[in-house]
Amino acid sequence: MKLYSLSVLYKSEPKAVLLKAAYDVSSFSFFQRSSVQEFMTFTSQLIVERSAKGSRASVKEQEYLCHVYVRNDSLAGVVIADSEYPSRVAFTLLEKVLDEFSKQVDSINWPVGSPATINYTALDGHLSRYQNPREADPMSKVQAELDETKIILHNTMESLLERGEKLDDLVSKSEVLGTQSKAFYKTARKQNSCCAIM
Repeated sequence: MKLYSLSVLYKSEPKAVLLKAAYDVSSFSFFQRSSVQEFMTFTSQLIVERSAKGSRASVKEQEYLCHVYVRNDSLAGVVIADSEYPSRVAFTLLEKVLDEFSKQVDSINWPVGSPATINYTALDGHLSRYQNPREADPMSKVQAELDETKIILHNTMESLLERGEKLDDLVSKSEVLGTQSKAFYKTARKQNSCCAIM
């Protein structure tokens, strides 16, 4: 699971304006990084331009998922992640970032802003923190713990069944032993009674 890009944009007509962005392109080769970053910016702007206000959407492009959230006030956020990244966590991140951004940056600056003029530095921190969705999102953490508990419980049930089968074998063996013990006891008793008469 990997996050590649986290962007905040303003949906103006006809173009979307990039206000701030953070990228993690470390998994790409050094010579591809600037091109990949430009492509992510282009894709983010295109998705915001084609999304309606007040909407959330996930767009699949090859092995990547682009999650977009456009608020009614035209502020938008885009997360580009791999297809394994949970969409619920991505939308939680977008909502959190857009709420923080709208509190820290005055809405007058949104239509005319650019990455150089907007003073909002939390994107890089959010991008690195949400790389592991289980650590960043409490619900994912609880879900992971539940999954682990289910696995442990399943393994415990399997081992109990195995143990139960072994116990059944022991019980059947003890029944056999019981009959042999009874036969031995009867034989020993007969032998002892012969000796007592003499």
